[in-house]
Amino acid sequence: MAPSSKSRPRSQSPKAFPTSCKRKWNKADTPAKVGVTLFGIIAMICVMALVMGLIRMVQWHIEVTDAQKQQEALVKKYDFDPGNIISDAQFFNPDAMSQAQVQAFIIKHGPNCTSSDCLPLKTFDTEDMPADELCKAYKGAKAETASAIIYKSSQACGISEKVLLTVMQKEQHLIGTANPSDFQYKSAMGLSCPDDADCDPRYAGFFRQVYGSAKRFKYYQAYENQYAYHPNTLNYVQYHPNKSCGGSQVYIRNSATALLYVYTPYQPNTASLAAGFGEGDSCSSYGNRNFALIYNNWFGDPRK
Repeated sequence: MAPSSKSRPRSQSPKAFPTSCKRKWNKADTPAKVGVTLFGIIAMICVMALVMGLIRMVQWHIEVTDAQKQQEALVKKYDFDPGNIISDAQFFNPDAMSQAQVQAFIIKHGPNCTSSDCLPLKTFDTEDMPADELCKAYKGAKAETASAIIYKSSQACGISEKVLLTVMQKEQHLIGTANPSDFQYKSAMGLSCPDDADCDPRYAGFFRQVYGSAKRFKYYQAYENQYAYHPNTLNYVQYHPNKSCGGSQVYIRNSATALLYVYTPYQPNTASLAAGFGEGDSCSSYGNRNFALIYNNWFGDPRK
């Protein structure tokens, strides 16, 4: 025989607990009820925030994975990784070359030229640059060679001589040019010298261009948060100054690559990469592509 309802223990009644809660709620004053309600709302908001954060994290990892796959495909096909143009170890190596090696390099890769206007023989008066939080002091001198300026700027600011030579070549093709123009020397590194405007007088001239670009890279590194490109995260990088040409998300792997994008804020599109040193299409840009090609031709793989 089934037990009667009278024999059921009081604690087993399904209505006992909710009735007790209801009584406590009815007895509670208004501030207590408001507090409980607010606590419930806050708890719900926190749970929703955690869920949304988790969803966003998963989406971010998916986006990173997609970007990395696209970059790996570009490496396989064109030997160019928009997220790793050059390693930090190579970029920030001021002992990559001695002054004598820089001079020998300029002579080797330059034309057979005896004119004093040619880069291997041309000299420049330089000025003292005091030490600061970015660079060590630079001691100016009369009639310094290009190799001396490159080497001393590298030593002062901690940027590789190879990097400075490569930037110089991609910007003004000074190495190998038989008769460089005054403008090529004036805007040697492309620093504050737009293609369609005059150079900023503060950076005009070979010495100020070379030393200034080395220091500018250190400034970008020290004040990274002021700029649009950052390492170890996704960055949208355009293909061309014309926004209608589009761009893509790039997972930038290191500081050196981020600095190159701050200096030249475009990545090559597939037409540019497929063209090698040639011209792509109307949406192609060449600065960072040429940096990678020139560095690789002269010094080997920049990513190692």
